[in-house]
Amino acid sequence: MAKKGTQVTKTKKTYKKPDAVILQKRLTPMQYTVTQQSGTEPPFQNEYWENKREGIYVDVVSGEPLFSSLDKFDSGTGWPSFTRPLEPDNIVEKKDEGLFMNRIEVRSKNADSHLGHVFSDGPPPTDLRYCMNSAALRFIPKEDMKKEGHGEYLKLFDQKKTKKQPEQKEKSRPLKLPEKTLKILELAGERSKSKNAETGDALKL
Repeated sequence: MAKKGTQVTKTKKTYKKPDAVILQKRLTPMQYTVTQQSGTEPPFQNEYWENKREGIYVDVVSGEPLFSSLDKFDSGTGWPSFTRPLEPDNIVEKKDEGLFMNRIEVRSKNADSHLGHVFSDGPPPTDLRYCMNSAALRFIPKEDMKKEGHGEYLKLFDQKKTKKQPEQKEKSRPLKLPEKTLKILELAGERSKSKNAETGDALKL
């Protein structure tokens, strides 16, 4: 599946995965299970599924930038979901045929952390849904991004503010129904006319 991302940084920073001993001390049991054992956290019971603050999401293991709040949307699944990665080069996609399903697993490039899966049922403009585990991510609020060494991404949020909304009012558009629905309505109309004709004939008798 083709990755469609932002890719802001030109100079690559170095992100490394700590050794197993440090990871076991640093990570919570859930974080370790998800990132190191390809586990899945419970939906609607995780840290970021409802997070609406501005900022970026980095790998909880290595700190490499992965996603932005600008691309986050409510998928209704109970997990944080994004339309695209912030840095496509930090994302690796692999075929996952576990649980009798064919899915695309998403892992971080430098830490090789299991992050979640990507599906092709997302909203425009990418039509992708990166369904991630909160336990694999660490959120950095916009106001802390510069001091944590991610100031280069602040311009993305500034660009969002400077985008002008069209002033002209949108003209009302005719309702477009699926062809199948139109046929059903057409048949219903014909039946209604037929019944009215029968009623009229009955009144004439």
